[in-house]
Amino acid sequence: MSVQAKICGVNSRVALDAAVGGGASHIGLVFYPPSPRSLTADEAAPLARAASGAVGRVGLFVDPSDEDLDRVTGKVPLDLLQLHGHESPDRVAAIRRRTGIAVMKAIPVATAADLDAAAPYFHTVDRLLFDAKPPKDMKNALPGGNALSFDWRLLAGRTWPLPWMLSGGLDPANVAQAIRITGATAVDVSSGVELRPGLKDPARIDAFLSAVRRAG
Repeated sequence: MSVQAKICGVNSRVALDAAVGGGASHIGLVFYPPSPRSLTADEAAPLARAASGAVGRVGLFVDPSDEDLDRVTGKVPLDLLQLHGHESPDRVAAIRRRTGIAVMKAIPVATAADLDAAAPYFHTVDRLLFDAKPPKDMKNALPGGNALSFDWRLLAGRTWPLPWMLSGGLDPANVAQAIRITGATAVDVSSGVELRPGLKDPARIDAFLSAVRRAG
């Protein structure tokens, strides 16, 4: 089994080069201003162009307006849109039609019941992403990138009618275990390869990607 790995929150050429050089399948470019990893379209465009042909370029949005989407996709070449907000299946389908870009919908998970939220998106998205749901009392929680994980056993033995990624609290030390428990064939990391929020560490990126290769 070969496991894909996405390095999310790439915001510098150093991080991009570490992801590409280490064998990542995707990079994530964040377009959500509250995030310490957020980029403007002008900042992201050269990174996306430099990644062309080397990795899949994923744009992360949270409940974006049409204007937000047009502003970014008009300047930044993207291969996949990651929707990390409360976008309904109808809104997701509209975004896919408007942009002509494939879509991955994040499903926040804390309990087994949360997995039921994936079903309405089966016919409107190209991928699913299962991420940890932040607790309601967590201050300044982001939709993702909070260094939180969920009980991976919730995904054990489950099958889905479309490709999916595992995210939430992954790092070089635990990603192999997460893959083993869930059977994930794609994983996504952000905070787990940082020195501090928003500052990617090339050594941790390399360690994470090496761990994924060994697990696969």
